[in-house]
Amino acid sequence: MTEWHTASASDLGREIGTGAIDPVELTQSFLSAIDAHPYGDRIYARTTPERALAEAEAARTRAQNGVRRGLLDGVPISWKDLFDTAGVVTEAGSKLLSGRVPQNDAVVLARSTRAGLVCLGKTHMTELAFSGLGINPSTATPPNVNDPELAPGGSSSGAATSVGYGLAAAGIGSDTGGSIRLPSVWNDLVGFKPTHGRLPLDGVVPLCESFDTVGPLCRTVEDCAGLFAVMDGTKAPDLVGATLSGKRFLVLDPYASDVREAPGAAFQSAVSRMAQAGATIETGRIAAVDEAMNTTLSLYTAEAYGTWRDEIEAAPEKMYDRILDRFRQGRSVMAADFVALWQRLRQLRQDYLRATGGYDAVLIPTAANLPPDAARLMSDDDYFVTENLLTLRNTRVGNLMGVCAVTLPTGIPSTGIMVMCPPGDDARLLRIAAAAEQALA
Repeated sequence: MTEWHTASASDLGREIGTGAIDPVELTQSFLSAIDAHPYGDRIYARTTPERALAEAEAARTRAQNGVRRGLLDGVPISWKDLFDTAGVVTEAGSKLLSGRVPQNDAVVLARSTRAGLVCLGKTHMTELAFSGLGINPSTATPPNVNDPELAPGGSSSGAATSVGYGLAAAGIGSDTGGSIRLPSVWNDLVGFKPTHGRLPLDGVVPLCESFDTVGPLCRTVEDCAGLFAVMDGTKAPDLVGATLSGKRFLVLDPYASDVREAPGAAFQSAVSRMAQAGATIETGRIAAVDEAMNTTLSLYTAEAYGTWRDEIEAAPEKMYDRILDRFRQGRSVMAADFVALWQRLRQLRQDYLRATGGYDAVLIPTAANLPPDAARLMSDDDYFVTENLLTLRNTRVGNLMGVCAVTLPTGIPSTGIMVMCPPGDDARLLRIAAAAEQALA
């Protein structure tokens, strides 16, 4: 049964459909693996065995009666601990929210439950989702799948490692500046950030609602497409026949060239394989992106601090000091500046769309660096700051430009290539990603 823990969610769903896998046995296998795993407590904040087994029993009955609700009916997945779960503690990785028990499921969780997915439990995360590194001394720091001594990526750290270590068939996380894509790349997964606003945020603990998105961390693009459709309440995009032949891509500098050696080499290798599969590759720079990256980052800190100011200042001693410092950077942003920056960013987004209109997608390395040493991040303030900023740099391009984005593993550990399409082109992006996935295999 160990092969169940390395199979894609879609393959597990197909086996449930043929009767080869019993959803209850599958769920129990994952729950037992979590309990027995040496890193189980560092990955899961809490499991929900009663709920999971009840959902699995219902999925078994539907499978036996031939009335499954879809391909993923009966497949067990994990949920980042900022998705509300009715009657179950949801703390968003922060002691500020210790003991918080919501009354209702988040909308995307409720939709997933109606589609038959099994909720294994809630995974650890960066405190209030405000860092790309995945370090959280307040609760737990999950281990990187390639080296437990390295940072796992954040803020959806446990979501990624639950999949990477075979303790969930897929994970659901959130992404404000890269929090799905970063833990995905560092743990060799596919991560999908949908268009902002496409999936509902009701029942999701916020960081910056103007940028917050939710999405899946998976083994395959097919899994991402299926889970996206479930949370969207729509039909999964058709990935059959996806091809790179005739596609035209823009490699965006300096975000593609100004990277460290290993991620840069992996990216170039991936781009070369995509070209061999029929894609046309061009390189260019877009002034709108550079300006946005240099001038609008205070939008994050201002909104985050405005959202959490009362809770933070009532008990700042409960917070990890480096995350507290990040929030407090938003204290000095004037309201007039905030409004003006948003007005300018909306114009820059239009400039970006005009500049990229002739391309099928834009490509950059998902992360400009490899996972840093977790212990040093805890002991060295300067190292934490520089690595966190570099870690988030490339993924934040996608959030600032308002696009949808997928990260794909390159085949070299903890490196990835990010594919970005205009807002609303989620289905087309997933088809391109599926074709790229085949080229990179």
